[in-house]
Amino acid sequence: MNIRLALARVLCAGVLAAGMASGAPAQEGFSPFTTDYPPEEFAARRAAVFDAIGKSAFAIVAGAPTPVGYIRFRQSNDFYYLCGVEIPNAYLLLDGTNRKTTLFLPHRNEPREKGEGKVLSSEDAEEVRKLSGVDAVAGPELLGESFIRLLHRSNVRAAYTPLSPAEGFAVSRDLGLRRIADIASDPWDGSPSREGRFAALLRERFPQFEVKDLTPTLDSLRLIKRPREIAMIRRATRLSGLALIEGMRSTRPGQYERELDGLAKFIYYRNGAQGEAYYSLIASGRNAWYPHYNAGRRKMEDGDFLLMDFAPDVGYAMSDVTRMWPVNGKFSTWQRELYGFYLACYEAILHSIRPGVTASVCMQEAVKKMDGILASSRFSKETHTRAAKAFVEEYRKSAERADASLGHWVGMATHDDGPREGPLKPGMVFTIEPALRVPEEKIYVRLEDVIVITEKGTEVLSDFVPRDISGIEKLMTENGLLKSYPRED
Repeated sequence: MNIRLALARVLCAGVLAAGMASGAPAQEGFSPFTTDYPPEEFAARRAAVFDAIGKSAFAIVAGAPTPVGYIRFRQSNDFYYLCGVEIPNAYLLLDGTNRKTTLFLPHRNEPREKGEGKVLSSEDAEEVRKLSGVDAVAGPELLGESFIRLLHRSNVRAAYTPLSPAEGFAVSRDLGLRRIADIASDPWDGSPSREGRFAALLRERFPQFEVKDLTPTLDSLRLIKRPREIAMIRRATRLSGLALIEGMRSTRPGQYERELDGLAKFIYYRNGAQGEAYYSLIASGRNAWYPHYNAGRRKMEDGDFLLMDFAPDVGYAMSDVTRMWPVNGKFSTWQRELYGFYLACYEAILHSIRPGVTASVCMQEAVKKMDGILASSRFSKETHTRAAKAFVEEYRKSAERADASLGHWVGMATHDDGPREGPLKPGMVFTIEPALRVPEEKIYVRLEDVIVITEKGTEVLSDFVPRDISGIEKLMTENGLLKSYPRED
């Protein structure tokens, strides 16, 4: 047995014993601290933050609040990234002057524990320190006093805190920002963001501090994944791929799109996922024209081309994989022509990606291959010929842009944020998802794979999920779960 795991189990037993002594019996399967990462992994992340903010500043990160409704708590990404603690309404203080970390936890709520089971609290200070590696644990009422103590040190004048919206369950920053914008535009609401309110309280109560944004620092740190992080993303991608494969086996005309959603979730949760990375994008026929269609209400028909884009949240690691296949199991003439052309171009991009060069260089090399693919392709419809030419030309223009991007980063969020300039480096994880459109017929074709930049090249984590026409058609002849368990009409 791994020594760290053995130690963690011993420490967990100590926390459970403390809970039983306080009147909260231990529940089976309870783990008071993550087993996905050891304490030293979080300590290394905090050390990088200390290096970034310097000795004349501190950082304060608020954890996620108690969720609304009967929803299992999920910690916000940045908070989890720095300490691994999954307790609501917690705060993390990183003191740059002495490189010490204090975790502020709510006090024990014994009536709630009698109903829901043991929860770590500020009363478990010694156990929490041992499990998480933080230097001190206190109740939330002492956070303000900690700020005052920092003020007494004349050289401390900068307070760093994340100003971007926190990423929680199925949240990437783009949608977090959209929600803030929608609330701000609502004349009957207009509430500030949680991050904005926290920053305002800091400025109001302690105007001596200059509040600075910690988000860019955390984004840069999260951009380069360590081996354990990549292993978790690989696991999430594995489950995403298994769901897509089972979806191909199970699809037949007459099913509703939502049935594939339920199938995928079964595979995710059966295999240890804690949630979905995002809502399922399962779009048949013209529904695929809308890249984020997610209603899942349409009954799929013979002749439809189906897009499925879905992935789980596994230990705060996301994935993002997309495949397309014919609902009836056989590519029609136009599907074979258009998808075959797109697939060749798509794999030209995949094979052009490598470390040490910029995204623009990879894209420009791919375009040269696309020109040859286009020249040798033939289509039954003139509209498809025009769409293929437009696809290559649009990609060519994108490759020449100063901010050229292959796709989007993937990590703790499906759409991870981070700097895009410079060459591709080992530890970067991202997807490509170029889209081909036929406007006259509302046809939309897209694939998506998760790519890891390594020291020697690239690894396509989702490569095991068939993309080729023959592989998809063969898979669709096999029996799938939905074929064995028909729905009740």
